Amino acid sequence: MSKSRIFSYENLVMILMGLAFGFVFFDRLALSFLAPFLVPELQLNNTQLGMLASALALTWAIAGYGVGALSDYLGNRKVLLVTAIVVFSACSVISGLATSFLMLLGARLVMGLAEGPVLPIAQSIMAAESSEHRRGFNMGVLQNFLSSLLSYFAAPLILVAVGAAYGWREAFYIAGIPGFIVALLIALFIREPKVVAPASAHGGGHNTIPLKVMLGYRNIWICTIISCLMVAWLLIQLTFLPIYLVQTRGLSPGEMSIAMSALGVAAAVSSILVPALSDRFGRRPILAVFAFVGVLSPLTTVLFNGPLPVMIVLIGLGFLAIGCFSLFMATVPSETIPPAYVATALGFIMGVGEIAGGFAGPGLAGIAADAFGPSIPMWIAACLGFVAALFCLMVDETAPRIVGASKPIQAPSLA
Repeated sequence: MSKSRIFSYENLVMILMGLAFGFVFFDRLALSFLAPFLVPELQLNNTQLGMLASALALTWAIAGYGVGALSDYLGNRKVLLVTAIVVFSACSVISGLATSFLMLLGARLVMGLAEGPVLPIAQSIMAAESSEHRRGFNMGVLQNFLSSLLSYFAAPLILVAVGAAYGWREAFYIAGIPGFIVALLIALFIREPKVVAPASAHGGGHNTIPLKVMLGYRNIWICTIISCLMVAWLLIQLTFLPIYLVQTRGLSPGEMSIAMSALGVAAAVSSILVPALSDRFGRRPILAVFAFVGVLSPLTTVLFNGPLPVMIVLIGLGFLAIGCFSLFMATVPSETIPPAYVATALGFIMGVGEIAGGFAGPGLAGIAADAFGPSIPMWIAACLGFVAALFCLMVDETAPRIVGASKPIQAPSLA
């Protein structure tokens, strides 16, 4: 069957890998949505709540690189992926059993270890099974489209409703169920991708690559820098935008919720639009254009004084930059480095970005806000987006439509 048909194996991989990562974020954000229910019962303070989020981000980053590299070394991505999905789903159930901060912290630490490898392994499988002409589209749908629908749209509606009706523990139990189902479907229907190690494989015949050699590929270190900047751009806004709109801009909580909902819509649209445009016009120009567009959302938040509907549209347009994430975290690296090392490279780029953006970015922005005023995080986010766009202009083009058919990539010399 042709890969271009609707019921192709390529599309099956895209959907199941997308569901796997979608439920990663569904479970990751469950704590935030259920916080109003569990914080009073467990008597948590804001510092402890922040520690729960930071702890998951830290172990996510470590495991993303470590287990991603392990999947390359062993050449057995499917088993590791299924195991990771089962473990993070179990951790959601354990979160519902928590009776103290420490128990909940332990569950979130282990959840981060299990969730971190899912994206690099899933994207490496997707890269191996993608047609060249739609690789960017496939990887964008996998990383952003389903995760946006599941985490930003479905998760708050489902989990808050269950938490209000039955309790936050039951909501955590329910959050874990889809992951077990997806793990079973992957075990039954996804085959281990055939990835041939290059003739000059590093590491004595195993699919390993020294960090120095990996960073010798120009696009790998550039995409790592972009990842640090853009992850911080995103998470700083997600952390401080709601409270800034209410406390500083004077929006009601209802108006703020409408403004925030535009982000989920923009993320879903951009997950298809941006990668598809990059397949046609090239990775570098599309990355740069939409990274520059990302500056619009924090600047609108601080400077725009017009009608609320126009403000919502402008913020939503700025969040079209989310579509860039699958390009610099997955598509460009997978088209740059030999296939045998893709999971290692993706795990490294995601892990470093998660530490700088998910762990350090919001914390440092919060300190700056206390010292210099509540608008500072938005200005920081705008600067991060602008600098990221400049680095996007440094990316070496990899889109097959632009550079021609893919050719074997030789590792850079250590000399």
